[in-house]
Amino acid sequence: MKLKTFFVAAASLLLSVSAMAADVAGKWTAEVQGRNGVQTSTFTFTVEGEKLSGTVAGARGENAITDGMAKGDDVAFNVAVSFNGNDMKMVYKGKISGDEIKFTRTVEGREGPAQEFTAKRAK
Repeated sequence: MKLKTFFVAAASLLLSVSAMAADVAGKWTAEVQGRNGVQTSTFTFTVEGEKLSGTVAGARGENAITDGMAKGDDVAFNVAVSFNGNDMKMVYKGKISGDEIKFTRTVEGREGPAQEFTAKRAK
């Protein structure tokens, strides 16, 4: 009987921990180093289940998020941008901690280190 009670309690604890996924919905801002200095980017996120959608706005205008995922404290999404006639896919991966998201951003198909920056929840 004690073993059964233990397993029920453990299962309940695991379910409650997974239900406490970080809340990423809303607006976030980040100062991101670019070719022309520091640029402000604004992320607007909507979450339905584990599906993340929204926009990223910055120096290149506002672009839709595609292939978005929010699971636990992790977020990932892509943004298609056009720069000087070149189409690029920006790949974002982030880890949420309170009112901050630590992001890495890469350009699909390009070598080189990922760009790192931190977004903060807009108040």
